[in-house]
Amino acid sequence: MSGKIKMLSDMLKSGKISSEELTRRYISRIERLNPSLNAYVSQTFDEALKAAARADILIREGRATSLTGIPMALKDNICSDGQLTTCCSKILQGFRPYYSATVWEKLSAQGAVMLGKTNMDEFAMGSASETSFYGAPKNPVDISRVTGGSSGGSAAAVKADMAAYALGSDTGGSIRQPASFCGVVGFKPTYGAVSRYGLIAYASSLDQIGPLASSVEDAAIVYDAIRGQDSRDQTSAATPEGETGLDIDIKNLRVGVPEEFFSEGVSDEVKSAIEAAICLYKRAGAKVERVKIPAFKVALPVYYIISCAEASSNLGRYDGIRYGYRAESFSDIDDMILKTRTFGFGKEVKRRIMLGTYVLSSGYFDAYYKKACLLRERIIAEFAEVFKSCDVLLTPTAPTAAFKLGDKSANSVEAYLADICTVPVNIAGLPAVSLPCGLGEGGLPIGLQIIADRFCDKTALAAARFFERERPVSAPLCEEAKCEVEL
Repeated sequence: MSGKIKMLSDMLKSGKISSEELTRRYISRIERLNPSLNAYVSQTFDEALKAAARADILIREGRATSLTGIPMALKDNICSDGQLTTCCSKILQGFRPYYSATVWEKLSAQGAVMLGKTNMDEFAMGSASETSFYGAPKNPVDISRVTGGSSGGSAAAVKADMAAYALGSDTGGSIRQPASFCGVVGFKPTYGAVSRYGLIAYASSLDQIGPLASSVEDAAIVYDAIRGQDSRDQTSAATPEGETGLDIDIKNLRVGVPEEFFSEGVSDEVKSAIEAAICLYKRAGAKVERVKIPAFKVALPVYYIISCAEASSNLGRYDGIRYGYRAESFSDIDDMILKTRTFGFGKEVKRRIMLGTYVLSSGYFDAYYKKACLLRERIIAEFAEVFKSCDVLLTPTAPTAAFKLGDKSANSVEAYLADICTVPVNIAGLPAVSLPCGLGEGGLPIGLQIIADRFCDKTALAAARFFERERPVSAPLCEEAKCEVEL
């Protein structure tokens, strides 16, 4: 599948279209489709047209990069100076940060054109984007289905061509799972490969910014533009030069297939699609072996204990005093903070804050949080051992295709299980990409997850690009997501 970014960049540089004209076409498409899909929660059309005009100057002067003049979107938890950034939560209603995230600074410096902020689960806490204060986004393949979460709006915007690409954040699968459900490419880089400065935190030791795009090539281009060490994020690290070269000798590729990833409620249609993908690598000459990661069975509880503990700390800053929503009536400052948080946070966010506070409390810290941290080390060690004999691991991205809106919203445990295949990657800080590998019942996309060792991001992307070239898969848009405006 050819990259949309390169195609649009070539059109811009050749003069076939200007960035301003291209941006107006995207704006027209958003105005037509967003009322049905709810992918965007705020729009920055005036600023986008100004940025497009500046991009056209860069192009005329020969100073353009691959991303100059290309319209894109940011998830609503990535800060941009002076523009609404609410984490899709009532408690941050009207919040406009006075600084920009490092990733947006890098893209803006290259002449990127931001169309707006995309829908998401409140504070990135959810697996279907249904906890959003603004209502759930709809899946462009079937609007009765969820987009996945928490970067559901970004995935929907890319799939419906309401943005050439988008940035999301991934704490336990929040880029890859919506990419799988919507039938696009989602890439979670190695933890630390991309600066988290300006990303509103959920769980700081797990969060990672990454791209959602229509092809692996596009995801690689965006990743190359945002990666690198940042003095404002002490967890960030330098990445190898030339990271996004996508050529790979498939006959020297060592592929591992972790048995545990196929056991926890993975549907038959997902298993069939992944096995077919594995066979493609095998026929091409890759060395495929079955491997074991026994600690996989504890990954989900470890993830929720650690992430909720960190969330209980990170979300303590939302008290109604400094910014965002404040309760209208209260008797004193304690009552004001209590009422602000009671009415400002949604149910799922409050559930996770309470769980996190509980596991950190006296008498329970050792039994839960400390034990989870020790098990995290075990998971990291088991992945490290597997990568001694494997270059990449092939697994499902999600155990099922996209489920119906509202199906799992009443059952938290069922919703949490949607992340069973993705959370181990975040726990170990590994890079992983999800790309379409088949279509299930009703034409719903199924995602293949390719995992590589730390800072082997190039390997994951190259292995994904090989599959994409050999067997491109694209789920058609439903009627409600089609539009007469062609780009």
